[in-house]
Formats: sequence, C-alpha cells, structure tokens
Amino acid sequence: MTILFVALVWVLIAIIFVSAVLFVIGPGMLLQPYRRTIEYYRRYTTILHPSDLGLPFEDVALKTPEGIALSCWLIRANGVPEGTVIYLHGVSECKIVGLPMAKQLHDLGYNVFLYDSRRHGESGGTYCTYGFYEKHDARAVISHVAGRADLHAGKIGLFGTSMGAAVAVQVAAIDARVVALVAESGFATLRTIFDDYQKRMIKLPWHYLRNIVIKRSEHLAHFKANTVSPLEAVTQVHVPVFIMHGTADTLIDSRYSEMVYAKANDPKELWLIAGAKHNDMADVGGEEYRRRVLGFFVRHLRDQRGNQ
Repeated sequence: MTILFVALVWVLIAIIFVSAVLFVIGPGMLLQPYRRTIEYYRRYTTILHPSDLGLPFEDVALKTPEGIALSCWLIRANGVPEGTVIYLHGVSECKIVGLPMAKQLHDLGYNVFLYDSRRHGESGGTYCTYGFYEKHDARAVISHVAGRADLHAGKIGLFGTSMGAAVAVQVAAIDARVVALVAESGFATLRTIFDDYQKRMIKLPWHYLRNIVIKRSEHLAHFKANTVSPLEAVTQVHVPVFIMHGTADTLIDSRYSEMVYAKANDPKELWLIAGAKHNDMADVGGEEYRRRVLGFFVRHLRDQRGNQ
C-alpha cells in the first residue's frame, strides 16, 4: 500500500465524515438560526421596547396562512399618518432592532409596523426559509394593516435589512400594495449565500456539501431553495427601490446588492456605504443615512398630486 493510496483513503474518509456531519447538523444551522430575544439585546442596549423611546404602541398578535403566531408592534402616527412602513429584520434578529428606525419614521408622521419573523424572537414556527414562506407572512401583515377599520394606513412601504431585505424584495414582486422598498444588506440567492456561509464556517468550497444540506433542508421544511432568489424576484418589482450595502460587510458581500440593483427596474437607487459592515450602516452613514432613507419614503409614499 503506497503512501499516496493511504492518503487518498484518509481523504475519502474525511469527506464521508464531513458529509455525514453536515447531513445531520447542516439543516439545523440553515433552518433554525439562533433565536435572539430581549435577554440577548439587554446586554447591548436599553432600547428594548417602544415605550423606551416614548412611542405609542399596540401589541398585535397575527397568524401566518398556516397558523403560526407572529409577535408584532403597531406604532401609530400622531394625527393623520403620512403612510405606513413595515420593518423586516435580519436572520436571528427580532423586531427590537427596528426601534431606532421606527422612532425616526414616527417623528415624520408615519405608522410603523414591526414584527418577529417566523422562527425568530417571540414568534412561533419551527423553520426559517428566508422568504419562501416569509413573503406570504408579510402579505398577511400588509392585509392586517390595510384592512383595519380603526387605522388609516395610507400607502405602504417596506424597510428590510439582511434577510429582511431579501424577503422584502420577494414580497414586493408579488404584492401590488407595496409602493416603495428599501433593501439594506441583502443577499442575491439563498444558494450563493449558503455557499459563502459554508466556506466561512468549515473552509470547504465543495458545492455537493451545500447540495446535501439544502436537499435535506428542503425535505424537512417543505420548500424550494432555488425559488428563494431576490435576484430574480426584483425583475418583477415595479415600484421605487432603494438598495444599500456596506463595502466592508464580511457576512453578505456588497456585490450581491450590486447584482440585484443591476436587474432592478427603474426607478432605483444604489448606495454603497464606504467602510460600513453588516450591522453598522446607520452609524457609519450618519446623518446622510438618515436623510437618504427617510427622504426616500417621503418622496415615494405619495400620490401623483404630491400628497401623502
């Protein structure tokens, strides 16, 4: 038995071992991200609830089309609303992270609706599917906001960050009630972002490992990974889109936002924030971030006469 043969045998054993491990734990890593709740955020911020910012709020309990409970906050505008913005958070995050943006939007006269996505925060659900089911959950949220007799919703915009950006694009592609969309730090396709995650976590670029995990995940969660594609969905979006990304983002490469922007229909905007990472866009962007995001909604949550 030659040294080369022995080496090849050990490589084969290693590949089989890694494949077996990924078959078992990979779907959990993909479908069941760490669930951050108030205890997690308490270590980093004192802004944990709308009341911490003096915001009027209503706890809302909704259910997805399959009956999964969603934990939500409705923050009503003071007086006649200028419109409604629905906030969609990123993977592992929850509605708490949207409170600073909600405060700024509320101060401008908007209703803001924040909710924990399925399998996140205080919402129910076993699996996260990155938009396959979540886009329908968001449509249920829109239906609730638009259908309430005690709420003047006005025109509806979406603000999504990370996974929430990917979900928001997919929602806007199928729901004409969305009139404007901000997508921050989003991905292009689920498969490519999982490739990146695989390389970062286990340092192996083999696509067949990804395919093992995704096929098993599709079976468990009853979804199709290939259809989770903001890159394709954006071609069906026909409302103003503002895409943002940090150039120093090490979790989701900014080139994915550039790819989505390239396929988006007009009117569209792209802002790559120099030096910003995945979760510090607002801090690095500073006053320009606030001006551009809020200005986008002010411009586009209006009717043709210029009235909001």
